[in-house]
Amino acid sequence: MITKKIRVYGIVQGVGFRPTVSRHAAAAGITGSVCNKGPYVEIFAQGEEKCVKDFLERLEKQPPKRAAILKINTEDVKEGEYGKFNDFQIIESEKTKGEIFVSPDIAICEECKKEMYDPKDRRYLHPFINCTCCGPRLTILDALPYDRERTSMKEFPMCPDCASEYEDPATRRYDAQPVCCNDCGPEVYLTGREERGRAAIIATRKMIHDGGIVAIKGIGGFHLCCDATNEEAVQRLRTLKNRPAKPFAVMARDVEAVKQECLVNEVQEEILDGHQKPILLLEKRKKSADSTGLCKSVAPGNPKVGIMLPYAPVQMLLFRYDDGIQMPDYLVMTSGNVSGAPICRDDKEAVEELSHLCDLIFSHDRKIRIRADDSVMDFYKGEPYMIRRSRGYAPLPTMVTMPWKGQVLAAGGELKNTFCIGVDGRFYLSPYVGDLEDLRTVKALQETIHRFETLLEVEPEVAACDLHPKYNSTVVAEELGLPVVKIQHHYAHILSCMAENDRKEQVIGVAFDGTGYGTDGTIWGGELLLADYHGFERMGSIEPFLQIGGDISAKEGWRIAVSLIYQQTQDKEQTMEIVKKLNLCSESECKVLLAMADRKMNVVLSTSAGRLFDAVSAILGIRTKSTFEGEASMALEFAAEAYEKEIWEIDEPADGESDPDEEKKEPEDRLIMKIGSLIKYLTEKKTEGIQAEKLAYIFHQKLAGLITDGCRKIRKKTKCNCVALSGGVFQNRLLLRMVEEGLEKEHFTVLRHHLIPANDGGIALGQAAYAMQYIQEGK
Repeated sequence: MITKKIRVYGIVQGVGFRPTVSRHAAAAGITGSVCNKGPYVEIFAQGEEKCVKDFLERLEKQPPKRAAILKINTEDVKEGEYGKFNDFQIIESEKTKGEIFVSPDIAICEECKKEMYDPKDRRYLHPFINCTCCGPRLTILDALPYDRERTSMKEFPMCPDCASEYEDPATRRYDAQPVCCNDCGPEVYLTGREERGRAAIIATRKMIHDGGIVAIKGIGGFHLCCDATNEEAVQRLRTLKNRPAKPFAVMARDVEAVKQECLVNEVQEEILDGHQKPILLLEKRKKSADSTGLCKSVAPGNPKVGIMLPYAPVQMLLFRYDDGIQMPDYLVMTSGNVSGAPICRDDKEAVEELSHLCDLIFSHDRKIRIRADDSVMDFYKGEPYMIRRSRGYAPLPTMVTMPWKGQVLAAGGELKNTFCIGVDGRFYLSPYVGDLEDLRTVKALQETIHRFETLLEVEPEVAACDLHPKYNSTVVAEELGLPVVKIQHHYAHILSCMAENDRKEQVIGVAFDGTGYGTDGTIWGGELLLADYHGFERMGSIEPFLQIGGDISAKEGWRIAVSLIYQQTQDKEQTMEIVKKLNLCSESECKVLLAMADRKMNVVLSTSAGRLFDAVSAILGIRTKSTFEGEASMALEFAAEAYEKEIWEIDEPADGESDPDEEKKEPEDRLIMKIGSLIKYLTEKKTEGIQAEKLAYIFHQKLAGLITDGCRKIRKKTKCNCVALSGGVFQNRLLLRMVEEGLEKEHFTVLRHHLIPANDGGIALGQAAYAMQYIQEGK
């Protein structure tokens, strides 16, 4: 007889790990115990050598469906050290310091779905059905180890039947912390009205069916919901939310409904119907004018739609219930918040912020401890490409193999904020917080940081933040009472890409985004950096231009277009003539803008790639203004992609090589990617009547060529052969592909993002990685 002590690390809490271990022990014929220690599960396995070996194989090859085992440590126990085990027991959780992994929330499993719609089952139509394989985790958690008394389910004592299942190793709810039923679990209700339970569900379904809007509390917060096939309902929601064009997320009844509206491949279907259930950006099917389905207002002018499947039981009941109401196959499910504020999570917030946006508020009495917005995922070359990393993914850590020791906190960016806690080589990115221009979001950030520090049992040594002195994220970091390390925005982007790819050595970083505060006090956004974890050097950038009009220029691309045309012509009359031909703005608006440029009034020097995209979108007559961040740039990408689909060969010169005459004007401090001749070319061709889609494609091709050319020149100078691509502009999959393939043809190693967003939702990872290196060096 032998005894082994086994420690299993990873996502081993809240996924039915201990019950599974108990069942494997019974099957293998061994005795011992399993205990949840917080950071890991500790197992003692005693029995004949072949039985213990059989048990270990089962443990490795048949873990619970939702577990993520990162490592298993096994050691021999000396005979008599722990005595003889008479049976196999699950023993009380014990608290131990060490590596901590918190499970994200898990979508409803197939077994629970079947039970929920089985009239003979005691959980028939139960809005909070769950088991060891599914249900809320992070969003209800107060502290670890993950046990009921440390979650918001502690307010709901189990009935005898639920307690019996909870304690019986033979059931699917053995040790399932949120277990409950219609008799003992949380209850749904309408705020400010009498309806509760069944009556509340029926009233909600009827309101949606009749064209109304309902705020619905889910796992991580509220959604605003209406019939996505009802043009009038969707337009009304747009008007109320003051959201004229930004796409709405859609929840579909099932996979078949998704396939009716979208093109879905095998990889996408697996993720769509998996246990994380993010919003997937899927290509719309071409449909006839009279076909039914999603109305145009859901995602106007967009070839894709963001679509997901129900992941909480209460959402499934919206589609299917025994009340005879015929519900649509598609519902709008957009975040329940006012623009800029965090997603609402309780009745007080919902009543204050959402009452004027909806006809009913459908809530429940299970408290949400941590907000978790829906994750959003695109696809690139058949692989997931994350846009917003939140529910289902956060707070799974990014692991790096650097020999770092310490604890750090990174406050993240100002827009699309997430923060990151680093512990040694593990980096825990938070769920999506939001845009910090709104003080409610700042408060949510502070509160969530505190809760994460408690959950992960960390006391950070330093706080990292952006270099921008006026960012609210910077203020949050400075108010923590810790030493503060400030990291340049685009450098943090590149470090984020390095950390995700576990790259230790120096890279050429291509950081293209909207704006970031530069070390010289100007606005950066189209940067070529030589970077590692110790620091960076600015090797090159887009040709600087004047961003005229302050913050408004980020929304009105025509302003940047006028500025670029003026910079290229150096002549007011000629500029006004071109602007008039392109119908960019009125004559008076143009005069004011040119006067501001001459007098340097409310202007800032910029190398922003995002603003360049906005300007080109305006020049080509695609979008002169944006009603949401990235609208004009996205429309430019869609135009280029539409052209590429039609014609694979293009007869215009588009190699992206720099003009030899312009090379001589390059400043000594860095390489400049010249855009003047490209702007001139695009304006001339547009006034000649060349198709806007074709010119959009040429712009992408030429810009990709400039980037490749710039990297090649930096390699010649530095011998660095690895390029990291990051920043929000690389959400543009056409540019990403052109740049990646261009660099690979030049035999570069190319790093890009996968499950960490390329946009500002990922920079906290880069900030935290730099801070970790900073404390190793004892700066």
